[in-house]
Amino acid sequence: MSTDTSADLRVGILGYGIGGQRFHAPLVAATPGLSVAVIVTSDPKRAARARADYPQAQVVRTADDLFAVAGSLDLVVVSTPNRTHVPLALRAVEAGLPVVVDKPFAPTAADARQVVEAAARAGVGLTVFQNRRLDSDFLTVRGVLASGRLGNVYRFESRYDRWVPTPKENWREFGDPAEAGGLLYDLGAHIVDQALQLFGPVAEVYAELDRRRAGVQVDDDTFVALRHVNGVRTHLWASALAGTRNPRFRVLGDQGTFTKYGLDVQEPQVLAGTRPGDPGWGVEPAENAGVLGVNDDVETVPTEIGRYELFYAEVRDALLGRGEFPVDPASAVEGLRVIEAAYTSATERRVVVLDH
Repeated sequence: MSTDTSADLRVGILGYGIGGQRFHAPLVAATPGLSVAVIVTSDPKRAARARADYPQAQVVRTADDLFAVAGSLDLVVVSTPNRTHVPLALRAVEAGLPVVVDKPFAPTAADARQVVEAAARAGVGLTVFQNRRLDSDFLTVRGVLASGRLGNVYRFESRYDRWVPTPKENWREFGDPAEAGGLLYDLGAHIVDQALQLFGPVAEVYAELDRRRAGVQVDDDTFVALRHVNGVRTHLWASALAGTRNPRFRVLGDQGTFTKYGLDVQEPQVLAGTRPGDPGWGVEPAENAGVLGVNDDVETVPTEIGRYELFYAEVRDALLGRGEFPVDPASAVEGLRVIEAAYTSATERRVVVLDH
């Protein structure tokens, strides 16, 4: 790993699809002290876009090309199809490169543990890109819970819905289990992680995973019910066929309810050219503010500002020995245990009990 701290830390990004283009490269470039140094993509159109977006970066075709210059890099980001997350993360660890792995961390919890253990043995930094811990709406829910105004919370509801009536021809729609496709791995990896962050480990899992669109190979209409060890029940939905707006979050307590509509705006802002620090970054429309209370006695709760930029700022600080990496990979392993239990539940039509 490069030890020259007088210049920006150099980041290599494996993959320039949705993750690389919309999230990793823009956020790395917007983080003081980090620079996009190498981008890997074999797609000529994506390569041309990468060169236009980051003219200072070296754009190469293969992972081998990146690892050939590993000694000049300080961090590698794995933002490639799910089936490649584990082998590429292990290559980074073997090269002594700290690594950020996009979600889902791995197709299975066992695969994820393999990477965690390898990184620990090598003393190499490892974290997982659970960026939606920094969504505006999720930060707002955390604030409401911390206020204590809901009293004892007994139910948490979370929806991540889309309207995509025609399946897309990409690996997220492929049925091979190694691809970790389907909504439970895609959107579910976010909403399961958020539930675990709020309410801790899960004791029981029940799931309904359906294929509603013609010809689809993976789940596209998903429901998961969790009973946390602390007694809170979580209900999670993700659908590709949700044509109208449903609450993003609903949190029920014995002193009141919090309801929040609307999705975080940071991804569409990046697509529109907005970056952290620009006016309006992470600010949701005022009409999407949540409400807290009982019956008609409710008040508006201003939505927190989204802060995706904190992820790579914390990564930078960890690389410099000034803090911890933002996401403990063990938490991503736990999320995968829940996802695997959900598949077992849906297949065997039973509640799955998780050991702790």
